Amino acid sequence: MNRSHILAVAVTAAVANLAHAAPASLLPASNPFAKPSTLQFQYPAFDKIKNEDFAPAFEEGMRQQSLEIDAIANNKAAPTFDNTIVAMERSGLLLNRVSTIFYSLVGANTNPTLDALDKDLAPKLAAHSDKIRLNDKLFKRIQTLYDKRARLHLDPESAYLLERYHTDFVRAGAKLSAADKETLKAYNGKIAALQTQFSQNVLKEANASALVVDKREELAGMSDKAIDAAAALAKKDGLDGKFKVPVVNTTQQAPLSVLTNRATREKLLALSLARGSHGGDYDNRQVVLDLAKARAERAKLLGYPNHAAYMLEDQTAKTTDAVNNLLAEFAKPAVRNAKKEAAEIQKVIDADGGKFQATAYDWNYYTDKVRQARYAFDENQLRPYFEFNNVLVNGVFFAATKEYGITFKERHDLPVYNPDVRVFDVFDADGKQLAIFLHDPYARSNKRGGAWMNAYVGQNKLLGTHPVIANHLNIPKPAAGEPTLLTYDEVRTMFHEFGHALHGMFSNVKYPRFSGTRVPRDYVEFPSQVNEMWMAWPEVLANYAKHYQTGAAMPKELLDKVQASSKFNEGYRTTEYLAAAILDQKWHQLGAGQIPTDVLGFEATALHDAGVDFPLVPPRYRTTYFSHVFSGGYSAGYYGYLWAEKLDADTVEWFKEHGGLTRANGDRFRQMLLSRGGTMDAMDMYRNFRGRDAKIEPLLERRGLTGE
Repeated sequence: MNRSHILAVAVTAAVANLAHAAPASLLPASNPFAKPSTLQFQYPAFDKIKNEDFAPAFEEGMRQQSLEIDAIANNKAAPTFDNTIVAMERSGLLLNRVSTIFYSLVGANTNPTLDALDKDLAPKLAAHSDKIRLNDKLFKRIQTLYDKRARLHLDPESAYLLERYHTDFVRAGAKLSAADKETLKAYNGKIAALQTQFSQNVLKEANASALVVDKREELAGMSDKAIDAAAALAKKDGLDGKFKVPVVNTTQQAPLSVLTNRATREKLLALSLARGSHGGDYDNRQVVLDLAKARAERAKLLGYPNHAAYMLEDQTAKTTDAVNNLLAEFAKPAVRNAKKEAAEIQKVIDADGGKFQATAYDWNYYTDKVRQARYAFDENQLRPYFEFNNVLVNGVFFAATKEYGITFKERHDLPVYNPDVRVFDVFDADGKQLAIFLHDPYARSNKRGGAWMNAYVGQNKLLGTHPVIANHLNIPKPAAGEPTLLTYDEVRTMFHEFGHALHGMFSNVKYPRFSGTRVPRDYVEFPSQVNEMWMAWPEVLANYAKHYQTGAAMPKELLDKVQASSKFNEGYRTTEYLAAAILDQKWHQLGAGQIPTDVLGFEATALHDAGVDFPLVPPRYRTTYFSHVFSGGYSAGYYGYLWAEKLDADTVEWFKEHGGLTRANGDRFRQMLLSRGGTMDAMDMYRNFRGRDAKIEPLLERRGLTGE
């Protein structure tokens, strides 16, 4: 999920539609954003878009939407659902066109020009959103309709749209005094600028924090090809004769599982942990403090005790108590299991003659040895069976075909922003084209870390548009001519992100406001996590887990070991996640007068107080590179993965109870959940599907947290 999604919601912009009569455009016809793309499904014309096209398109897009909103607010006719709510849904078409593509490229394929524009735009777009949400005349029209909503005889989706608009405007400050609105605008502009600065610092710091070593043997344990790639990267950056290993995304780094040189492991993890907190141009500590304070002050102005309370009110969790209770329920058993896992690691170290105590930089390396000892296999045995194209076509796509009847056909005629991006037509069971799907698999220095989905075009009936959906991953790209062999986690990520893609592609809603994944943040991960179940489903695994050289199926004994080890290392995985989720809550449950001065000191105290300060398991993200919550859309919302996993685990049980991977089950899940977008209360949607609230026992069992 990315900022283009958030921005689209913030300004209630819709996707482009030729039938909508926008104000006369001042944008030259030569600008590719002047009109909707003429490619199928309004697929972006990447080959025609230049850096210099964005700024004037943003300027004109904001101007046009301002005129549209003014026309709605100043309409002398009495407010109706059509001339107010529907008219707002039709506004901002140009702005949405340019912002969707801009923020997608900033995330996936940025450059210094886009970064500079991103920084310049942040406060301007915040001000533009404020101009809409704080428009007194406009809100009065919405309030008038809201007050008589029971007499409007609206269909359920339209009625819910009116309710959501009213809620959105109230939460945005529409009922504040004129003076307080001006203060709020200042906060919003400051927050937008700080979030952009944090994001850019994280990307630049990751590139600057790469591990550089002088000797090949310092990277012993990595494959020869991986070491050659490190040498090539160093040479590219003017470090001939040296070796460079990039630092990416999460605290733990993939090479830590194979590096035999303990000193190298220590250096790599130290570089990762220090990101954004060791001085220099990309230090994020003051940015965090300023951002936490501005968010807390804004929440206070809006009538909330803290930023978390403000954010959670509009999620399915509703309250900070509900989130705190969930995280606390998992903390003790997770750390208990992690300590048991640490004891197993220490036994292996002692048996190997190591005269040292295990540390965080030893964990990934020795946990594979524990796995070998316990299950007689290691992760590297799996990789030859997880060739990227096989996983995508014969795994991810195959499962979707079995479950939903959809099919895929790769095409090569549409432009892409990077040669590694692949494009597929997606056809429904009746043969009619459903969507276009882009897949961007590889890591790049100008691509943010992690994995995400975004919608270039969202489905909605009001404007008659069809989904153009993208998945972005950060798989290390092999040398030319070499196969892309995935880790188990990378395979799981592919299935996960495609779950988001299905949510977008199956959208069947009337209004742009509800399209696809425009649901509460702590619910949006639910469908994607459910889709992970198919990666290890026997019928699916047998179809894609084949040796990339021989085509031989993964041996049953290896598959059995994979299944038997499904709960292996769950103490670690749960603890590192909880530590990050707790940090998010601790920062955002601070009142405006409680902001500390020492970021790392506050972090240490927060982890200690929550009982998750186990030195061998650092947080999945430390504060200073926690992009999800300090620059992305998950502020006070990182708990949502666990919250959604409760729904996911319970839903997996439903699928198993009803026969697993069948069209009947898939069609029910699609019709009752995936197609509905945000058209109704998310938990009501879940209860309609499941017949009850989710139980937590399946999640506890999945994570191995049921015993002492």
